[in-house]
Amino acid sequence: MTSDLRSIAVEELTSVEADAELATLAREIKEHDERYYQKDAPTVSDAEYDALRQRNAAIEARFPLSVRPDSPTHRVGAAPASGFGKVKHRKPMLSLGNVFDEDELQDFIDGIRRFLKELSDNPDTPLDMVAEPKIDGLSISLRYEHGKLVQAATRGDGTVGEDVTANARHVADIPVALPQGVPEVLEVRGEVYMSKSDFLALNERQEAEGSKVFANPRNAAAGSLRQLDASITAKRPLKFFAYAYGEVSATPWETHGAFIDLLKGWGFSVNPFTRVCDGIDEIMAHYDTIQTHRAELDYDIDGVVYKVNRLDWQERLGFVSRAPRWAIAHKFPAEKAVTIVNAITIQVGRTGVLTPVAELQPITVGGVVVGRATLHNADYIKDLDIRVGDHVRIQRAGDVIPQVLEVVDDGGHEGRPPFVFPTTCPVCDSHAVREEGEAATRCTGGLVCPAQAHERLKHFVSRNAFDIEGLGGKHVVAFYDDGLIRTPGDIFRLTAEMLAGREGWKDKSIQNLLEAIAAKRTIEMPRFVYALGIRQVGQATARLLAKQYGSMTALRMAMEDARVIGSEALEELLSIDGIGASMAKDIVEFFAEPHNNAVLNDLLDNVTVEDFDAPDTAGSPVAGKTVVFTGTLETMSRGEAKAKAEALGAKVSGSVSKKTDIVVAGPGAGSKEKKARELGLTVLSEQQWINMTAS
Repeated sequence: MTSDLRSIAVEELTSVEADAELATLAREIKEHDERYYQKDAPTVSDAEYDALRQRNAAIEARFPLSVRPDSPTHRVGAAPASGFGKVKHRKPMLSLGNVFDEDELQDFIDGIRRFLKELSDNPDTPLDMVAEPKIDGLSISLRYEHGKLVQAATRGDGTVGEDVTANARHVADIPVALPQGVPEVLEVRGEVYMSKSDFLALNERQEAEGSKVFANPRNAAAGSLRQLDASITAKRPLKFFAYAYGEVSATPWETHGAFIDLLKGWGFSVNPFTRVCDGIDEIMAHYDTIQTHRAELDYDIDGVVYKVNRLDWQERLGFVSRAPRWAIAHKFPAEKAVTIVNAITIQVGRTGVLTPVAELQPITVGGVVVGRATLHNADYIKDLDIRVGDHVRIQRAGDVIPQVLEVVDDGGHEGRPPFVFPTTCPVCDSHAVREEGEAATRCTGGLVCPAQAHERLKHFVSRNAFDIEGLGGKHVVAFYDDGLIRTPGDIFRLTAEMLAGREGWKDKSIQNLLEAIAAKRTIEMPRFVYALGIRQVGQATARLLAKQYGSMTALRMAMEDARVIGSEALEELLSIDGIGASMAKDIVEFFAEPHNNAVLNDLLDNVTVEDFDAPDTAGSPVAGKTVVFTGTLETMSRGEAKAKAEALGAKVSGSVSKKTDIVVAGPGAGSKEKKARELGLTVLSEQQWINMTAS
């Protein structure tokens, strides 16, 4: 079957065929990596290996929803699990949000000013930001105790990384001992990279020795640092830029800029383009300077990172989801290219949305072969008047998602009719409708639509949902088509007898799958809620719901009560920051649908959903309490007050009810304060609240 699939052009693969080939490629490339990196005994030529990698990348670019957790694009060299220990970061190594132009950057800065009341009240107060190039390397955290390097760990998933201490000791610019005067515990974070000149020289040596050459400096740096044999790392020309800190026993600095200066004094290399900027004009001028010099630099960068300079402001701003409020990455403009639209096809998602896709003449954009690009919806096609045969300009937005920007040469559209958006589902032939006020057209087939069923089950087992090892998208599709599973609960009723004799399933693989399924019979509530595939509910919203209601039982009861317009339960749902009327409607309707409840009941008979594990707020006087802020706050913004309350374990609501524990009332509180007093609730002034929550 593999050879048959390899003979099919990537542009002609179906999603099922893509899933099957990606599984085969992942296995083959992993085996070749192990032979090359661990056994030093490759069995294919470099050209053959590169061809496998390139086909894998092309398939993933066309089928982004089919990218596997064990994809070769997620690793360099041999799999680290067998050779590297795991390190849990004392402070998570969080990712950054992105902006792509000056307007988005201004919105980010405006958000900081709104959050910090002294800045919103005094627009002339300067907001210094540290700007530094965003190095395209491998993030690492270095732990020093009493000035000695004791541990080095990769970012990993942000919570747990790989122990690469032995290898890090061979990296230039990483001191193994620091001068006197540094904090007793100091985690220095930064980027391991390889310069362009060293990369070219390394590839020349690799080629001369008959070894595999690397695709780019970042891959070379990552592969070199994550060698099981540290002596190999020692021979590779790796370098390090320091730019942040993790856990520290003391912070004898008040600004990020001051910390950067200390890093220099302690012997670390700091990027020479790092500087403190005052205001967006100075920031943009420095951004332009860095972008101008980008081609001259001897290392790869893909943008500029901005961080609030004052550490006390960083602490107050805190984090949202998995990114800091006080830092952002300003990416360089996405690469663009011109190609031809060969066809326009329709994909059907798990919620029934019909998404038009441009099937393109394949072209390389930003180092990736692009053969498809989203056209979003019917209006987008109509507004740009995109037709088959047009020359279009495409870009990888954020260097990731391909999209069509404009038609650059339509040739007068001679003989080419406009695209007619379908009124029926291309998969199940059910009627497709577009509700008033929505841009999306949806299939009404629901449960009878195989495409929706496939996508819902693929979502259920996806990495951020149940993440069942060995049960990928292609497997759930095959199991569904063969009648083995119809609902998520069916996954937990799979048996060895049901899988025996199926192509590709041997006794060991069946045993491994059943063990992996058994391991997921207990799951965290945020993952479970996300796995349900509720329209508009992503990871962040799933966590909000888990935090607000604490358990699936409480969530379901609340959503049942919220079906009544004007009910206290509906008001509570709407009071959750980040959940508006449209999203609330989708959530309530999901739990009101009889079939969904049947599926949910069945699923809960087979799995245990852990109650939400809130952050440790032991000793907090407001942990678990529901707080409402009303009126004008005089010493902090509403956003900062809410963030601090949540950090202390409280739930912040926008409306007063009998479930409210504390109402913080400032001047002009009005009806909310009146209602709170009528209900006999605790009403505090802003200063009383500050005194209560003072650390």
